[in-house]
Parts: sequence; C-alpha cells; structure tokens
Amino acid sequence: MKTRKNFFKVLFTFIAIFLPWIIAVTLLDNSDNPEYSKVEHFKEINYSVDTIQKVDHSKFEILKQKFERPQDVTLACLSCHNQADHDIMMTSHWKWSRPTVNEKGDTVEIGKKNIINNFCVGTGSNEPRCTSCHIGYGWKDDKFDFTKSENIDCIVCHDQTGTYQKFPTGAGYPVKEKKKFGGKTFLPPDYNYIAQNIGLSKKENCGACHFTGGGGNNVKHGDIANELNNVTKEIDVHMAVDGKDMTCTACHKTEHHKISGQLYSVSSKDEQRVSCSQCHSEAPHENEHLNLHTNKIACQTCHIPVYAKVNSTKMYWDWSQAGKFNPDGSHIVLKDSLGNMTYHTKKGSFEWGNNVSPEYVWSNGKAEHYMLGDKIDSTKVIALNTLLGDYNDPKAKIIPVKVHRGRQIFDPVNETLIVPHLFGKDSTSYWKNFDWDKASKTGMESINLPYSGKYSFVDTEMYWPINHMVSKSSKALSCKECHSPNGRLKDLDGFYMAGRDSNPILDWIGIAMVIGALIGVFIHASIRIFKGKKA
Repeated sequence: MKTRKNFFKVLFTFIAIFLPWIIAVTLLDNSDNPEYSKVEHFKEINYSVDTIQKVDHSKFEILKQKFERPQDVTLACLSCHNQADHDIMMTSHWKWSRPTVNEKGDTVEIGKKNIINNFCVGTGSNEPRCTSCHIGYGWKDDKFDFTKSENIDCIVCHDQTGTYQKFPTGAGYPVKEKKKFGGKTFLPPDYNYIAQNIGLSKKENCGACHFTGGGGNNVKHGDIANELNNVTKEIDVHMAVDGKDMTCTACHKTEHHKISGQLYSVSSKDEQRVSCSQCHSEAPHENEHLNLHTNKIACQTCHIPVYAKVNSTKMYWDWSQAGKFNPDGSHIVLKDSLGNMTYHTKKGSFEWGNNVSPEYVWSNGKAEHYMLGDKIDSTKVIALNTLLGDYNDPKAKIIPVKVHRGRQIFDPVNETLIVPHLFGKDSTSYWKNFDWDKASKTGMESINLPYSGKYSFVDTEMYWPINHMVSKSSKALSCKECHSPNGRLKDLDGFYMAGRDSNPILDWIGIAMVIGALIGVFIHASIRIFKGKKA
C-alpha cells in the first residue's frame, strides 16, 4: 500500500514539474499550425457596398456628337460637371506634387516631378514617356499648361468599356492611328462610344497606371499588379472575385476628386493615409491577445507574409551595366525562365523576386526624401526615401516594405544624383545614342542644376510599403515567425522582444534558478518519500 502511495507521489511530482513545460512547448510548436493562428471573423465597421444608381450617359445628347479630339470629350464632360476641373487641378494626380513643410519651416511642393527614384530616375527631359500615366493630355516638356481645363483626361479614370489606352510615349495622348509598341497594338479610341459608357472608377482604371509603374506589370510596387483585376482570396482577400470584389476606391475614399492615400515614395506628410482600422478598428480580432499587438504592429505586418504572389517584382536595377551590344551592334536582351528581363542594352541589369518576404521598418506616417540637388556621400548607400519613426514614437508601428535597391548615375564633383535624359530621338538621348555624358548634361539642364562633366555610379535604395495582396487569416504569420532569434523582426532594434532577445548573464541566472528549483523539488520529494517509508 505504501509502495503504491509513494508511486503516486512521484507521479504527481513529475506532473507538477514537467506538465507546464510540455504545454508551453506544445503551444509554441502549434503556433506554426494555421489552425492555431486562424481567426474566423474580423470586426468590420464603416464599410458598405455602393448602391447608388448610376447615371446612363448614353442618354445625353452632347455625348452623341462625333468627337475629333480627346479634349472635346473633356469639354463635354465639363458642360455638366462644371466644377470638376477646379477640383482636379488641386490634386496630386494632376500636379504630381503635394505641399509639405520642410525642416526650415518652408512650404515646398514634393512629388514625382521633383523627386528621384531608382527605376527610370526622374521626369525632367523625359516627360513624353513618363507622362503617359498623367491624367492629362500633352505634358511633353516644362511648358505644359496646368491651368487649361481641356487638358484634363476624364476618360482614363472613368472609361467603362476597357478600350481606352494612352500611348506609352505619347505625353498622355492616345493614338490617332494604329501603332505598335513593345509587342502591343494600340488603336484609336472610339470617343463617342466611350463617352456614352462612363462611370465610377474600376480596378482596371486605377491599374492602368498604378499596376504598371516602373515600366511593366508589378515592376515597382510588388503588391499591386494586373492580377488584382481578377484574383481569388488566395492572392488578396479584399479584391477577390470570390470574396467582396472590392474596388480601389472602397478604401481610397474620394471627395471632390481628392483621393485618400499617399505613397511614401513621393509623400512626406502624415495626412490622408489609408489604414486597415478604417474598416476593421484598432481591435479587430476575437482573440484579445492578438489585439494587444495592434498598438505597435500594423495589420499588414502579419497579414501580408509575402508579396509578388503571382508575377515577379523588380528588386534590383543596375544602370551602370547599360550600353552593352551584341557583336553585330544589336541590343542585348536577356530573360530568365519566367520571362523577366534580366538585361537590356538600354537599361542595364535587373534582379527579380517572387513570393518575397517583406523587410520591416518603423513608420509614423512621415518620410524624408532625397530632393533634386541634395548633396550625397557616395561612400554610403543613398536612401532616396526614409520612413520615420522608432519604438519610442507613440505614432510609429512596424510595417512591411519592399526595398528596391539599385545603382544609378551621379556627379562625383558636385556630389549630386543626376537625372539623365533617357527618352527621345534627339542626339543627347541615352536610349538613342548611349552617351551618358550627353544625357547627363541635357537632363541636368532641364531641371536647372549644374553638371560637372564627370559621372559615376552609386548604390541607392528606396522603400515601398506593402499594403495589398492581403492573405487569408489562416495564412497570417505565426507567433514563432517573429518571436524567435532569427525571426522576421531580427533586424529591428531599440526594444525587447520575447523569444527573440536574450541576455547571456540573465539567461544563465534563469537557467540556474530553474535547475536549482528542480533539484530542490526532487530533494524535498525524496525526503518526504523516505520519511514516509520509515513511518
């Protein structure tokens, strides 16, 4: 009887010591299981499907006329929407800039037209190519009239036929006759048909420019691409055709043509940002422990584990390799097994990524940018934009980003980045004559900055926040993917993170205390058992 009693004492002692450890290890291992981290329902607020009855534009007599120019369609639109031009001319989509206050306290305009990137670099002297994605007609040089209402392109944002296309080198104009470019055929639009089939912007309207930024599908952003026009929940739970089939403007709310949302690559102020909490609140989970994370971690960090899920995105662009030719003088064009261009004589070499895990940074919604003419230190990697914030900033959260890295041209004497003249048929265009010196001189003249006559190449990087291609909740990051020494957040410092961080001295003290406790329990249990036998 005593032996049996002693056995149960030992058994209970063993359970008391080791069961908590077994449970903890089991839970940690199961954190990789999608079912463990799965959240079936998210709180949803402030979202409803637009049920407003649409206007039938085919019934308006003014739209039944034969339109000779695209501007004539604009004038017809403005005959009814007679304040729309004033609204549009105040937007960044029209100006390609936004006002911001710099470190000196001065209000300056910052945007695509005066910020450098590490894709095709800058718009100066390259307008006809860049402005094929401008919501206007005819921005071919610095003489474009931003006050002329008829230059507004209403069709590009409101066409419902899917037949309207701007020509890639046409300064915002569509073609007047059949033309080919990059393997695609462009046809003159039927303005009469299109004008009678106008409506609210669809994904295809926004995507015509935003999906193909940087020169091709998904090249620039990594998380917005043509596939979003027709995806399932496996790719994006919001735009999924088997889900809510949301349009861009479901999140990017618009008032007086001013669209909410600002891209950190060209925007500095924390204004009109779009956030998940607009619809899901700051406590979207049924699991309250998960809700504790939203104070310092953006929703995207856990819910977009990878980007470029379908088509590749460009990760690196080396302009210094451009200008090489085949022995016969023809352009060298190389592609990888997926059809991604890895080298082109006109542009240099590229690296691509698929299903890329984001990098992570702190962001409080504000950013700094390299501005035209800023001095650089060519011994370091030049950050073309810097997202601001850290752990101690009450507004900052950890967000996922794509970091596009590159090597681009700069002036080693003036210590400034160069905006080269790339596009054109003139004698100084790089894509025509492959002379960096001439291209640099013309490009810098166009933005009224000096060029020393010397050029070299420097490494740069640019941050692109990842906000789209949100995965199903069952595919969200598990605890261990971050809370581990080599987890996704291993490069973020300035704060303690359980499971990731350690202190050797404290660790050994803790281990010694646990071992000591275990020894003490065993000694105590043994004494009790021994005394029990004596009795």
